[in-house]
Amino acid sequence: MYLLDTNVISEARKGDLANPGVVSFLDRVREESLPVYLSAISIGEIRQAVERIRRRGEAEPANKLETWLTKFSRDYESRVLAFDLECALVWGVLCAIEPARPIDKQVAAIALVHDLTLVTRGAATFSSTGARVLNPFTKFS
Repeated sequence: MYLLDTNVISEARKGDLANPGVVSFLDRVREESLPVYLSAISIGEIRQAVERIRRRGEAEPANKLETWLTKFSRDYESRVLAFDLECALVWGVLCAIEPARPIDKQVAAIALVHDLTLVTRGAATFSSTGARVLNPFTKFS
């Protein structure tokens, strides 16, 4: 079972321009009907991107991304994992060990609590957390 990091979700949105490794990974999990989850943290990060784009005065791209996010969130609603009490307790331990990048530590805590492999481009970012990590941006077969 997998937890997709924000960079994988964003890459998948590119369609035909997406990284071939990411496309191959996503095709494989679909074919094998493997469970794929998202974190509420990733949904928040994408929403933050919408608002940053909008604040730069780029209404059309912001609206387009917001429309995609709304549909995407609905499609995955039953597979979005919250940062709950158990995750918060794990996160506290992770941040005590290595305080850098606390939001990434929240994502790692969700992966650890739910025993999921974190699918991300930033494997090194998560190396100190103990979470299993898969980088589909490298050649995936």
